[in-house]
Amino acid sequence: MKLSHLLSSAFAFGFIATASSANAFCGFYVAKAGTDLFNESSKVALVRDGDRTVITMANDYQGDLTEFAMVIPVPTAIKREQVHISDPALLKHLDAYTAPRLVEYFDDDPCAPQVMYEAMRSSTDVVVMTGTRQRAKSLGVTIEDEFTVGEYDIQLLSATQSDGLMTYLDENGYQVPIGANRILGSYIKQDMKFFIAKVNLEEQSKTGNEYLRPIAVAFESPKFMLPIRLGTLNARGDQDLFVYALTREGQVETTNYRTQKIPTGQELPVYIKDNFPDFYKSMYATSAKRDGGHGVFMEYAWDMGWCDPCAADPLSREELQELGVFWLPDSQNKPMPRGRRIMPQAQNVFVTRLHVRYDAKSFPEDLKFKTTGNKENYQGRYVLRHAYEGEMKCEAATDYKIAVNKRKDEEVKALANLTSWDRAEIWSDIEEAGVGKKFTITYKGDDRGPTWWKDIWGDK
Repeated sequence: MKLSHLLSSAFAFGFIATASSANAFCGFYVAKAGTDLFNESSKVALVRDGDRTVITMANDYQGDLTEFAMVIPVPTAIKREQVHISDPALLKHLDAYTAPRLVEYFDDDPCAPQVMYEAMRSSTDVVVMTGTRQRAKSLGVTIEDEFTVGEYDIQLLSATQSDGLMTYLDENGYQVPIGANRILGSYIKQDMKFFIAKVNLEEQSKTGNEYLRPIAVAFESPKFMLPIRLGTLNARGDQDLFVYALTREGQVETTNYRTQKIPTGQELPVYIKDNFPDFYKSMYATSAKRDGGHGVFMEYAWDMGWCDPCAADPLSREELQELGVFWLPDSQNKPMPRGRRIMPQAQNVFVTRLHVRYDAKSFPEDLKFKTTGNKENYQGRYVLRHAYEGEMKCEAATDYKIAVNKRKDEEVKALANLTSWDRAEIWSDIEEAGVGKKFTITYKGDDRGPTWWKDIWGDK
């Protein structure tokens, strides 16, 4: 067998060793940037706890299989039962779940602010809401808050006794498992809240939505590292490596190279919705270039029990176990309510997605990692904010349009800074796309109102 291919995309796994806080983002998820955007890339799932390690390596090799070989040095003798042929869908799911994502918001009518809207709601809606709250109150349940996140309608509840909470959940379509009464009661005694979700079918409808199998190896070693140097031997230029590190302690970082967070949270012109892959590739290349052309970037770090917004459902208990997460609790006699896709049973698993772009010259050492204990959630997330474009007949409309035009200037500047794209070309693309253009603002005569100065210094 020839060794002309050391794993797929010229990545080889070789061990040389011998021995929360939760930030809620919301928004409507519309797109993600997965690993398929990058050529010459490899994916590795790295499960670590103490000295125990399980590594799953994905193969996207294409070509004559007789030309394929994989080199897997490991620190100790490996027995047959320590090697496992895994399902390629696992790493695809993990990639989708951790991928940088695009979300969008929609402005309300500035001439119909929320206060007015609430006052205009039909008496039927008011009666229904009031009735629901009154019924909940009679059962000892308080609806602390309710809102929609993506395709889910969310309620935050508190309760004084478990029987009433069980009844409320049952009356509102939640299938409560047998035996939950005692568990709910223990939570109530701890003064805990209850986060519950239902699928909003209308919002859910907007989401649309021959190979080599991965090899997994389990072993023990005090060294937490991943060899990358062999992968440069027959590489054609830069390599992109995606590491999905699963621990129970928190974020994973490299110790011998600086780990940076990918830029996140920026509001971008809405035409990017149809060009998100091009944007993300350019943004990543620009970030890497500013770090000398290469680097280690954190694209995602999150408690595996939930996501906000969700680019894919969290991995199930069975999928995590297949990846090698060996500390999962026994799930027997612990059934979960159906339909809770955002927050399934707590798995005590934290996932970090690292994107490494490297070559032999810039990364002369193999990657060495540490678990930081930091459980702060982080994600590469980019925002589209759609302006209200319906009829607007009120004094607030002009100020709203001026503010939106200023916001669009800022969005273009942010996009140009992230990607190194030319601002004039971005405006040209916006014009060609026909979405996200500036408002044309007209005034009566020369009277521009008390805030006339807002329209003078627009950043074109």
